[in-house]
Amino acid sequence: MNPEKEARRAKKIAVLRKYLPEGFELFVLRLLEEYPVNFKIVPPRATKLGDFRVDKLKNLLQITINGNLNAYSFLITTVHEFAHLITYKKYGFKAKPHGEEWKREYSVLVSEMLHYHSIPKDIETALVNSLVNVKASSCSDLGLMRVLKAYDTDQLSGKNIESLTKNTIFVYQKRKFRLLEKRRTRYLCEELITQRKYLFHALTEIDMYE
Repeated sequence: MNPEKEARRAKKIAVLRKYLPEGFELFVLRLLEEYPVNFKIVPPRATKLGDFRVDKLKNLLQITINGNLNAYSFLITTVHEFAHLITYKKYGFKAKPHGEEWKREYSVLVSEMLHYHSIPKDIETALVNSLVNVKASSCSDLGLMRVLKAYDTDQLSGKNIESLTKNTIFVYQKRKFRLLEKRRTRYLCEELITQRKYLFHALTEIDMYE
């Protein structure tokens, strides 16, 4: 490997090391090298932890991951989105976003991840249980999410969305919302100023509530 390429590789490893559990940077680097994609770490979003997008006009494949996730959440979300990428590479738009093809690819990647390096036993158990009946989204599995959330190091002193009652007014990222109703694992909320509606994950932490 030439020095310039080796330097780029070392830079990627250094960045990944900031976000991933110790020992998993080479696992994710392998995915990046095997499946080239525009991989971006972005500010937190209330409705999703990460996503995979295809821009056909620009011929661009992109994965984004929230930069505020704890190391294990970052790893599992990254694996989730790479499963989307691999599914797209194999089947294009013929496969449903969270259909059987994606479930197979996600299960394979999770199994590879668990064999690659050790993770805490409670997370491993939750992951294995989730593979028995893979959810449409890893963040739809509240059991897995609750286990992962225990590893947050900067939890707020407020409450989660799911602990609020209907019509409660709360603040999220300096914006006021009213909780309207529960929709499966998401909660429909209305921003007071704009009256625009948003879906929040059940475990979204709010800054304060009234």
